[in-house]
Amino acid sequence: MNTIHRVIVIGGGLAAGKTAQALRDDGYQGAITLIAAERHLPYERPSLSKDYLAGKSSFDDALVHSADWYRDNDVVVREGTTATSIDTVGHVVRLDDDSSLPYDKLVLATGSTARHLSIEGADADGIHYLRTLEESDAIRKTFGAGKKLVIIGGGWIGLEVAAAARAASTTVTILEGGKLPLLKVLGAQVAQVFTDLHTAHQVDVRVDVKVEAITTADGRATGVRLAGGEIVSADAIVVGIGVVPEVGLALAAGLDVDNGVLVDASLRSNDPDVFAVGDIANQQHPILSHRVRVEHWASALNQPAAAVSALLGNDATYSELPYFYSDQYDLGCEYIGFVAPGADHHVVVRGSVADREFVAFWLDSDCCILAAMAVNVWDVLEEIKPLIVSHSPVDPERLIDPEIPYARL
Repeated sequence: MNTIHRVIVIGGGLAAGKTAQALRDDGYQGAITLIAAERHLPYERPSLSKDYLAGKSSFDDALVHSADWYRDNDVVVREGTTATSIDTVGHVVRLDDDSSLPYDKLVLATGSTARHLSIEGADADGIHYLRTLEESDAIRKTFGAGKKLVIIGGGWIGLEVAAAARAASTTVTILEGGKLPLLKVLGAQVAQVFTDLHTAHQVDVRVDVKVEAITTADGRATGVRLAGGEIVSADAIVVGIGVVPEVGLALAAGLDVDNGVLVDASLRSNDPDVFAVGDIANQQHPILSHRVRVEHWASALNQPAAAVSALLGNDATYSELPYFYSDQYDLGCEYIGFVAPGADHHVVVRGSVADREFVAFWLDSDCCILAAMAVNVWDVLEEIKPLIVSHSPVDPERLIDPEIPYARL
């Protein structure tokens, strides 16, 4: 193996910061440079729609590491700098200031960008997306009693923004194109829990709607026009219709890209000197036995350690199951596992859906557990994880029996 003197990490989020940490934790003593497009040290994004948006935490709480940590560990962070191209033959990253940096190994942690509306009025002022600190700040300013917020999209971001807005006494309307928010992710039974939760907190949840245009006055959004002509008035609009992996650099560099950067079990791309972690990594998962790309905090947190170990020449793979969490009002939930869209599965529940205190299980046609979600039930996922990993059939009646420990299934 060639000696590694210079590692470049492109990205400014949790995955980038954790990659730098993993390099030092594994004893790497060479140069580390982080290229962060935002003018901030790398930070975690979940709080942008949770505690930070609700005013319960500070931005410093979201930082992956303090400025002192980067200084003490001799990690250079190029804030406000954009990588414009990668020369994989010459091992050079070119930057937007016309400079270039050589590398021996490169880690891509470029994350995702919000999917934007492409309808009449979509360029008006007062329309917000949520991926950055500044965008979270701007959305928080729209909150307050007497203010009307319309949220287009009933995914996790939309629902979390709605919860934060209602906590600030904002009038909130959610416009969802499907039959229920989160329907494609959770299925009807569990998705209904979240719809009922928001309805109970006086959110106007509208489903099966088609957004046709943004209405404007003097260049500013005033509402949303639906198919059929109804206008839902708004002082501000938040759009949460999904994200797309930021793969432009990788594609231009000749890396294999298909719904993210295609990487093996060790998170290595088709170029042996380039790895990808976080939102953009479409990994051949060693446990799930198929490719999976996960846009959640846990992947950004945990993938870097495996990628760095492989980068340094060790036999390493990333085998953690996908995981995410959400907090809305008095509901907290954790989800582990993976259910492919359109997969043949059914849901069974242990606990009380009516009381919003239960564990839901997604089972395939052989009654093997694909995934589980604990809603207001804590410290059970570690017991459930082996059941998912084993891919062994379970008895659904025993699974939902609260008297039977998971270890005895």
